Amino acid sequence: MKAVILAAGIASRLRPLTDNCPKCLLEIGGKCLLQRSFDGLIKNGINDFVVVTGYLHEQIEGFLNERYSGVNIKFIHNEVYSSTNNIYSLWLARKEAEGEDVLLLDSDILFDPQIVARLLKSEHGDILALNNHPLGEEEIKIIPDSEGRVAEISKTCSIADAIGESIGIERMSASYTTALYKELEVMIGQEGLDNVFYERAFERLIPQGYAFYVEDTTDLFSIELDTVEDFNSAKELIPQNLY
Repeated sequence: MKAVILAAGIASRLRPLTDNCPKCLLEIGGKCLLQRSFDGLIKNGINDFVVVTGYLHEQIEGFLNERYSGVNIKFIHNEVYSSTNNIYSLWLARKEAEGEDVLLLDSDILFDPQIVARLLKSEHGDILALNNHPLGEEEIKIIPDSEGRVAEISKTCSIADAIGESIGIERMSASYTTALYKELEVMIGQEGLDNVFYERAFERLIPQGYAFYVEDTTDLFSIELDTVEDFNSAKELIPQNLY
């Protein structure tokens, strides 16, 4: 199982905190987000990492090389990070992730490592973590089908019909990543869709028979840091067991 961590974005909504620091290196509770992700993944037995960088990539690479010198880390640099979205960063990881069992993570999540443990223990090879809370326009919302699989996943799907937010951690089987990169080749190579969220690809795979099951992890702490308000809230809300 490989962990693919997407850490290319500028995080303009977190300025001035990210003027001179990539979002994933912001510290909460004495540890930066990236350290928390790596430590949590290693605790769950993952030691093979792919990190897609972009904005201030030297800082990210320097931090990881110094702190995790004995861990297998492959760096991929998204040179056009300022004009593309996370779907393109995921596309750049094709050589490392296609046809592999993968745990995909956004780098801006503060989360309890038990979430990863649940996904890894699941009987389903393709599964994502969900947080059930009051929803707005900005969240990546999930509407399930009758069998508990994702039927819709986007920011624009019905808030009334959604059961929660995808927190940005997905477990994918080798068959799923094979289908995913076949679809990404069409989306990016033929349609030029390099500035959308990768969940667009997830939605396009559903009619092809590839859909995630949903793991409700509402009882475990997670928060995505998109804004300064999110950052300040995370500092207040982080539970004692994650210090």
